[in-house]
This record gives sequence, structure tokens and C-alpha cells, in this order.
Amino acid sequence: MEYKETLLMPKTEFPMRGNLPNKEPKMQESWDQNDLYGKVQERTKGRPLFVLHDGPPYANGDIHMGHALNKVLKDFIVKYKSMSGFHAPYVPGWDTHGLPIETALAKKKVNRKKMSISEFRQKCAEYALKQIDNQRTQFKQLGVRGDWENPYITLNNEYEAAQIRVFGDMAKKGYIYKGLKPVYWSPSSESALAEAEIEYKDKRSPSIYVGFDVKDGKGLLEGDEQFVIWTTTPWTLPANLAIAVHPDLDYAVVKVEGKKYIIAEQMIDDVKSNLEWDQVDVIKTFKGQEAERLVAKHPFYDRESLIILGDHVTTESGTGLVHTAPGHGEDDFFVGKQYDLDVLCPVDEKGYFTEEAPGFEGMFYDSANKEITQKLEESGNLLKLEFITHSYPHDWRTKKPTIFRATNQWFASIKDFRDDILDEIKRVNWVPEWGETRLYNMVRDREDWCISRQRTWGVPIPVFYAEDRTPIITDETIEHVANLFAEHGSNIWFEWETKDLLPENFTHSGSPNGEFTREMDIMDVWFDSGSSHEGVLQDREELRRPADVYLEGSDQYRGWFNSSISTAVAVTGKSPYETVISHGFALDGQGRKMSKSIGNVVVPSKIMKQYGADILRLWVASVDYQADVRISDEIIKQTSEGYRKIRNTFRFLLGNLNDFTLNDRLNDDQLEEVDRYMLVRLQQVIDKVRKAYDNYDFSTVYQTVHHFCAIELSSFYLDFAKDILYIEAKDNVRRRSIQTVYYEIVTALTKLMSPILTHTMEEVWRHIPGVEEDYVQLTDMPEAREIKTNADLVQKWSAFMDVRNDILKALEEARNEKVIGKSLEASIVIQPNNSDVKELLSTIPYLHQLLIVSHAEVTDTLEDGKTFEHVTVKVTKHNGETCERCWVVSDTVGDDNKHPSLCTRCAEIVEENYSN
Repeated sequence: MEYKETLLMPKTEFPMRGNLPNKEPKMQESWDQNDLYGKVQERTKGRPLFVLHDGPPYANGDIHMGHALNKVLKDFIVKYKSMSGFHAPYVPGWDTHGLPIETALAKKKVNRKKMSISEFRQKCAEYALKQIDNQRTQFKQLGVRGDWENPYITLNNEYEAAQIRVFGDMAKKGYIYKGLKPVYWSPSSESALAEAEIEYKDKRSPSIYVGFDVKDGKGLLEGDEQFVIWTTTPWTLPANLAIAVHPDLDYAVVKVEGKKYIIAEQMIDDVKSNLEWDQVDVIKTFKGQEAERLVAKHPFYDRESLIILGDHVTTESGTGLVHTAPGHGEDDFFVGKQYDLDVLCPVDEKGYFTEEAPGFEGMFYDSANKEITQKLEESGNLLKLEFITHSYPHDWRTKKPTIFRATNQWFASIKDFRDDILDEIKRVNWVPEWGETRLYNMVRDREDWCISRQRTWGVPIPVFYAEDRTPIITDETIEHVANLFAEHGSNIWFEWETKDLLPENFTHSGSPNGEFTREMDIMDVWFDSGSSHEGVLQDREELRRPADVYLEGSDQYRGWFNSSISTAVAVTGKSPYETVISHGFALDGQGRKMSKSIGNVVVPSKIMKQYGADILRLWVASVDYQADVRISDEIIKQTSEGYRKIRNTFRFLLGNLNDFTLNDRLNDDQLEEVDRYMLVRLQQVIDKVRKAYDNYDFSTVYQTVHHFCAIELSSFYLDFAKDILYIEAKDNVRRRSIQTVYYEIVTALTKLMSPILTHTMEEVWRHIPGVEEDYVQLTDMPEAREIKTNADLVQKWSAFMDVRNDILKALEEARNEKVIGKSLEASIVIQPNNSDVKELLSTIPYLHQLLIVSHAEVTDTLEDGKTFEHVTVKVTKHNGETCERCWVVSDTVGDDNKHPSLCTRCAEIVEENYSN
């Protein structure tokens, strides 16, 4: 007889290698064909609703690692919730308007000047929809489950109509107005920008100190002095109308080499150092408020520069006197209004000087810096020129510098309901907690939101103008435009005559001739996506407002989190979300931002083709996503090793359930003690994992399951159990006891890991005996249950694991010293170091099996042993023969004449169960 035929070795069709890149697409195709999303929704219908509202990614280009991180995190949550007592629909969305699509078409040689606005907008829409199809395919390849056939898209008619109504509600409450103010202006985009569209990058700028001659000192000054200002934007000097001083600061007239200068007294040392003055004599001092309405002379124009008071003036840098151009700065604008200064802005929408800046007409603002500095030098007003590199606002789309420029724009007056937003921010649950402080501070310091853009690809601002230029925003016009957009789309704003966009027979006192015009600016794209609580949560019957969770990158505190709560509080008085979760950015392995120029970009599609989506998903689960996360080939290789350990654990479990049916299960009280202990440990794992999911702590989910698989199962329970599972007879009670626990372990772990390893767990599910559901996603998460056992079972076996660790160290040392090779060659003698350990070991049956040695003996005295924390151990090589069937070294090999190569244990099993 070939004794290997009598071994109950693992038999499974579950392959060792995942081969994920080939298997996953077939699974995804099956999920689509069988409408898995629909089946999940049908199964959970009637349960409490859980809504994770998808922040719309921009529909342009392939998805990047940030997209993958974001969508996979969302998928973890939605899948877990649908398996833990909730009805959790997931409606993905896309943001489709804005400059990037206009730019992309320009790169494709689409000449917008040769087509109407409507035709160009149609091209933009077609491009956006193609991008959506591309990204949708890639998101589905990640294994993300959702209503992909019915997403929300910001260019859809119904969405645009909802956005118009949000605008109308805000206007009705007085939150929308048009005004002349300096705003962030992007010459490269030829449009105003909101703060959320600004990013800061280093820029090299001229740093100049300029002297303004005193024209009228009104008795405080003698008239031969110069007010000294410092600026890094010489190009704004043609718009200078004033110099601001702080009313409470002390100012000094200082004499340097026969010339007199006025600076803040507190800044004398700094200015002296920066201007390299040798000797500075203070002639007199005065309070800033005493200088109010003194007059200086503009350094190169024949006009006055008024001395004004401003609380915004500080002594952190500069001179304590601030050059003031109301057309180019927010503080300048507001303080200028107090003194009835003009809002002079001699720079056009492309960044070129107009005729209002004589001598510089037609120059690009940045190029004019050199000309202006030269003019200052010629007039004797330039005191110092150097160049500095500093953080400067840039257009986050074009990556080019912005300017402050006063223009007529539409604004949402955030300050009018700011306190309500702040109250709602306090009520929201923030993950991580610092998110509350971050958004709170942003809103607290925010004034008005510039919502108009001078572009064409977006939702029009639904405002009409009467003949006298009175803006018309009424309930009637808003509802009429919203209904038109819902039926025809917003392109009609650029196609139809104005009269056709107004309600029939509409009249207004400002238009005696019945003539009307319309606003041609579009809305800020953040107003688009920020209206999704109305256009999606409120409009889709399967969803609701507020959503349970918004989850996006940490850049969205200034973006979608911000615009969403602003519009929602304005319209409803309430936050659109209950919980906000933010994640960090995906960086390369060295912690650097990914950049094509550096060549360190890690692309999701490449990882999926090489390793599979489940490896990428496991990486997401393994990192602390609330901070910036690193990814590289090396990190993905490490992740795949972790995956391999988990997969092989499942493979072993399934292989040893090959002959197991649900009828073979034992009750808890029939299980061997060590099996009950492992069952208790499983319940602890279930409890810990469930709590981690509930807290959105996915790394703890991964670490807990990985540790359980790698340490407690693979290195202990699965290892020693081989001697029972393979060797004993099929229906041996000890064998069925282990299989009963294996079955519960594999079933529970498959469900627990399904939201993360979504493809692999479906593959596992098909091989578990007796399962009825077609997909594990159509089941519920396991609940930790009480195991009937004596109270000290966990304590006892936890203590045994500590003792076992000592013995494993002894075996490892013996292996290193060439005393033994495999552990089954060992015979060990154990001396407990105290009475507790002695009592413990006296209650452990089959000790040699648990330690995977051929002989284990406990004694009170031991010579030549090695002492560890709990036990002293002596390891020798067993001098018996190796059983051909169980591989145990035994003195009984050959005792049975019928089976001379077997130990008596195996001989009895073979004789009883396998002999003919």
C-alpha cells in the first residue's frame, strides 16, 4: 500500500496564485450581467438608509492614484454598510464644467472663434461625456460597486435646473449681489477665481523700497521728507492712490545722510539693515492717527497719494506704511472705500496695462516691473531693489500667477450667514478631528465668495437686466429658467433671444420699452458641485439630505466640503452632511509629490495590469489614509506579500474542508479545548474588525485579519492541525472539531474582508461548503457571538501561547546549532519555571502535537537546559525512526508487522479505516 493514499491531504480547486489581472475583469463582467448592484439594493430594501455622497471627480483624463484611493475608500464603506444592517445605495458623479475642458479642446485644435458659443459648449459636453465613459470603466476595474449606469453629471439638465434654484433661493434671501471688488484674477484663464481655485507656489519677485515725497505735511511735517513703503509688486504702483498707516503705531522722521524718511519707529532697525544705512538719527515721532489725511506725491504721476488709517497695517515686515491701490487689493479696497478713493484698475482681463497707466500702456503687468523700477530710479524715489523668492498665489488650473484686480463680479455674501455655517460645522462629526478646526477657520475668515466666471463652459448666472441696468432675479424668472433648463439644457441661454428666456408677457419698471438683456458670465464650478445636495441628495428618490458621509481629499476643505455647506446652510439652514472624512495625498515612495517631469508617477492601471485591483485595494486598507500616503513598486510588492499570506491561509482552510459538509459540524461544547479557544479568538477578531469598520479605521481591519492569518492561524492553528487533519480518519472527532472551526473562520473572514479584497473573497466564497448566496456581497457581516466555555479558557490558552514562544526559541537555537533540522526531529524536555506554568502544562493534551515535535515531556528537574521566561527547555534529536505516513519520529515504528514503516498510531488508523 502507498501510505500517502491514506493521508487526508488538502484538496481544493482554489488556486495558490491569484492571477488577479486575468480573473478580475471576468468577475466584473459577471457582476454587471447579473446586476449585482441591483441585487444588493433589492436585498437591503427597507433597512435604515445610509448615504455616502460621492464628491464628483473632474471629467478629464485617466484616473490617478488619488482617484483610486478615494473611490476604494468609499467602496469599503458602502460595501460594509450594506452587509451590516443598512440600505446603502451609491450614486457616483462627475464634475463636468470649467476651464480644463476648454483648454483640452484648444489643445485638440478646436477653434472656438470659428463657432458660436453654443457650438463650442456642445463640443465641451461631448468631450466631458467621453471622459466620463473612460473614467467609469477604470473605476469599475477597481472593483467599485455603484449605480454606474445612472450617475449624476453636473451638465445634465435636471442637475443644472436644481443649481439654478439654489442660486435663486440664495438671491431671494439677499445673499447674492453684484459689486466692484478686487478678486483673484487669472490673466492666463482671463477669469475671476475663488479662493478654492488658488494654490501657492514659489515665485521670484522684485522687492523694492520706494520713497513718496511729502506734498502737504499740514504742520506735522516740514515737507522735505519721504514716506517709505515696501512692495513686491511694483506693477501695482500706477494704481497707487494712498499710503496706509496704523493709527496706534508710533512713526518716526529719521535723518540719513542728509535726507529725511518716515517709517514706523518699531521698524527702524529692520529698515536700517535692509537699506544698509550707516547712521540713523530720529528727529521726531508721532502717532499714526496724527498723520491722517496728510498728502504725499505719487512717485511718477502728477497726482496725490493720501495718507489714510488702516488697522490692517502691521510691523511684521516692510516699513509700517502700506502702499495702497484699491483696485488691486482686498484690504486696500475696503480701507479705500472709507476715504472715498476711486477703484483704479489699469490692468485688463489679459493682464495688460490700459490707457489708465500712462507710459505703460500695452505692457504685460509682470514685464512692466522692470520699466516701473527704472522710472522710480530716474525720479530718485527708488531706495532699494533686490529679488526675493516667496510664496505667491497661482491659478490651480493653469499653474500661472494670479493678480488682484477690481472688476464687477457676482458674489455670495458668506458673511451674512457665516455664524450659521460655523454652528453647523460644530455639529458635524469630523474624521480626523482636526478637520473641524480647519474648515471652521476657513469659514470664520471668509468674506464673500466670488461666484462669477468670464468663461463659456458652465452654468449661466440666471440674471436679466432691465434697460436701466437693474438686475432682475425674481421667483418667477428663476423658476422659469430652471424649468427651461430642465427641458432644454442650459445651452439655450446662449442660443435663444433674451425675450424667449423670460416668462411670457414679462414686464419690469426698469424697461419701459420691454427690452431686456442677460448676464453672460457663468457660475464658479464650485457652485456647480456645491449644489449637489440639492441636485442629487434631494432629487434622487433613493438618497436623502443630509448625507451620512462626505469623503474626499484634504484639499476639499477649501473646495467641495466648503462650497457644499455654504450653499446648503444658505438654502436649508443645515449642513448637507453628518460626517466628513478626509484623506491625504498619494505620494511616491520617498514622500514626494508625483510629477511627470520627475518620472515618479504611479498609475493605477499599471498596478492593476501587473498585480490586480485587489492588491491596490489592500494597499489602500494598509495605509493611514488620513495622512499623506506613499506608494511605489516596492510598497506594492510588500502589499502583495501580505495578500499572498492571506490568500494562502484561505487556500489551506478551504483545502481542509474538501470532505466537510454542514452536517459534519459539531456543537461548541463538543469541540476540543484548543478549537474552542480559536473560536473565541475568532469572535474577538470579528468584534475588533467590526468596530474598526464602524470607525472608518481600515488599517486596523487589515492588520487584525493579517495578524490572525499569519500568526495565530498559519504559525499555530493551521500548522499543528496538519497532524490531525491529514493523519486521522475522516470522521475522527478531533478532525471534525477542527474542521467545524475552520468552516466558521473561513466564512467569517471571507465576509469581513469582502469590502476590501472584493474579488478574492468572491472567489473564496464559491469554494466554501454549503453556502447558498451567489455572492458574499449578498450576505451580512458576522456578529461576534458568545462561545460556551469555562471562564478562564482564553487566559489559559493565552498563557500557553507565551510558554510556546519560549519553546519555539529553544527549537530555533537547537536548529541553528545543528542539533535538529525539522522540528519533528526534536525530543524536548520542559521544566516549568513556576507552579502556575506547571499546572498549565499538566492540563494541555497532545502537547507534542501543539509544539510540532515528536516527543514532549514535562519534568520537575532538568539539567543542561536553556532557561527562558516561563520554562527551561532541553532539545535533543529523537533517536527513533520517522513514520512514513505522519513524519513523526517514533520508537514504535515497525511494531506492527503488517505496516513495518508506520508508527503504531498510523498502523491502527490504516488498519481500521483503509485496509481491504
